[in-house]
Amino acid sequence: MTLSKTKILLAEDDANLGSLLKSYLDAKGYATDLCVNGIEAYNSYIYEKYDILLLDVMMPLKDGFTLAKEIRKNDENIPIIFLTAKSLEVDVIEGFNLGADDYLTKPFSMEELLMRINAILRRSTQNKPSLPKDNIYKIGSFIFDYNHQTLTKKDVVQKLTYKEADLLKLLCENGDETLDRTIALKKIWKDDSYFNARSMDVYIFKLRQLFKSDPKIEVLNIHGKGFKLIIKN
Repeated sequence: MTLSKTKILLAEDDANLGSLLKSYLDAKGYATDLCVNGIEAYNSYIYEKYDILLLDVMMPLKDGFTLAKEIRKNDENIPIIFLTAKSLEVDVIEGFNLGADDYLTKPFSMEELLMRINAILRRSTQNKPSLPKDNIYKIGSFIFDYNHQTLTKKDVVQKLTYKEADLLKLLCENGDETLDRTIALKKIWKDDSYFNARSMDVYIFKLRQLFKSDPKIEVLNIHGKGFKLIIKN
């Protein structure tokens, strides 16, 4: 069985340094996506699933601090390392206040960066709840099999559509946190247009209907934010 590689999002506007870091990290066994500005990096974060983010602070279109602030609104746990030429204490403090796990001042050695990445990933793995095997989730009295797009209660098996399965998987992955509407729309519908937003509301209603037989399960609408899957004790 082939294990999936750890995925890194590298946001660095210096083309030479970015290419050098990507080649080094890929050679060390990571799968690294390189983005050259903050907007490109945010879009990549929305569409892909990463294990750690390496963000240059001084980037065009959207700087690293602004990017981190937007990402932290949706994900409080993903590790972030800032890469910067700014070494003033006030900048370092701002970086950590934004939820950085580490802060590397340029120039730095690639070996040091690798050591810090490995240390942060070890800590985040230890503190992270284990993911369900084979994309199978227990939701109250139901078993959700994402790979086969089925929702089973006792001997009753319901087949889900692709969008129902994708949406339910995102809700499960978010656990106790709210699933942001915009992220769900961009991941599943690929854009957050009004029409797609109304389509997603229909699928949320369908999921609620599927779980109707178990009163302990709720799919809540968090006003102005998104949705949350609640399983009462």
